[in-house]
Amino acid sequence: MASDIRTSGNDGTHAVPDSAPPPRRPREFVSIHNLRKVYAVDDDKVVALARINLEIPRGQICCIFGESGSGKSTLLNQMAGMEKPTKGSVHIGHNNISQMSERELAAFRQRHIGFVFQSYNLLPHLTAVENVAMPLMFCGIDKVAREAKASKMLKRVGLGKRLKHFPSQMSGGQQQRVGIARAFIAKPEVVFADEPTGNLDSKTKNEVMTMMCAFARHYRQTLVLVTHDEHMAQYADRIVTLFDGHIVGDVMTENIAVQNHDFIDTGFLRPSVSIPHITATSGDGQADLARLANANSQQQTIRAKEPRQ
Repeated sequence: MASDIRTSGNDGTHAVPDSAPPPRRPREFVSIHNLRKVYAVDDDKVVALARINLEIPRGQICCIFGESGSGKSTLLNQMAGMEKPTKGSVHIGHNNISQMSERELAAFRQRHIGFVFQSYNLLPHLTAVENVAMPLMFCGIDKVAREAKASKMLKRVGLGKRLKHFPSQMSGGQQQRVGIARAFIAKPEVVFADEPTGNLDSKTKNEVMTMMCAFARHYRQTLVLVTHDEHMAQYADRIVTLFDGHIVGDVMTENIAVQNHDFIDTGFLRPSVSIPHITATSGDGQADLARLANANSQQQTIRAKEPRQ
């Protein structure tokens, strides 16, 4: 297995892989079949997801895009096994996580899944190093070894001077970098990110997205992110748009991360490099974004064609 990548930051390290990436694996990974989620609200039923079918290949950065109430967070919860579907199934690899018990799901997530949260979800009584080291505890790694690995990971996300700081002593952007380090330290096969830039300023949003995409691409991990921010969605290879629990758009995009490949290859957070604000992609990417912009206007037609459940 390849050793960790290194990123530049406050302590002057550089994002240069110190060994080759791991060998390629089969593409099929996340498979969603006829997924339906209905919530009972008083005497009424609310359809949060209506017969979703979706395949996400290994190594793809996939954005689930939509406004509040579109069903995107519900879909992410289904993929992560946080909720049970009303009907249908979610497979990760050959594992039907929709049929797993809570104990089986907990063990599966510890081995295969990483999470990045909008609200960071750091344990307030633990230092940055201790927060990042937690996933390694479930891998059976002893305290000294896991904290050494966590320290290296934090240096690679530009927090070499914050190792012993508690969450309350760090800014929102710094806390999210800790969250990213925690999500990727055990090299999970898939990372789910729920509105990872929702609480950040525009500059920090770009840094966070560049960092997550660089880790995922180097280790060929699947990254599924949920956002309502169109600019953040452009970092993905693919944008799946939800509206009222229906998929109304599914496009490939010429993402920002690929356009800035030199930046990613040489450093995540070099102070001398500014990340441009890209509002549109070129070529086929522009057409993709145009289709994305029109998705909401098309949703009535799509819903009319959807058989009643």
